[in-house]
Amino acid sequence: MEVIKIQGTDDTPTVILEADKGLFEISGRSLPEDVTAFYAPVLAWLKDYAANPNPKTVFTFKLVYFNTASSKLLLDILVKLEEIHSDGKDVLIKWCYPEDDEDMKEAGEEYAEIVDVPFEQVPYDVV
Repeated sequence: MEVIKIQGTDDTPTVILEADKGLFEISGRSLPEDVTAFYAPVLAWLKDYAANPNPKTVFTFKLVYFNTASSKLLLDILVKLEEIHSDGKDVLIKWCYPEDDEDMKEAGEEYAEIVDVPFEQVPYDVV
């Protein structure tokens, strides 16, 4: 499967989707000018991946900030992962948040309530 690697900027997150290595990560800040265009290749990749996913998928979100427009697209990604999980595959969402950021922690908790996928909240120190 094709690998997607998007280098993050001040406004867009780093995205790594590499099925062969089991790397699935979105990290950084997500406030792209055209959020739909930014996430379209990610969602298309996940749609293709869902047809033949790895036996176990651990998808890591390590965002320090995302805007309201991004929140809808992040949910779309989670829903796609939920579909893979409901097909009997092992899926885990790792929601990493700066340990002093209650808003980001709560965002992860809210997403965990919306989708039926195992969620792991992972606080980390910001260096």
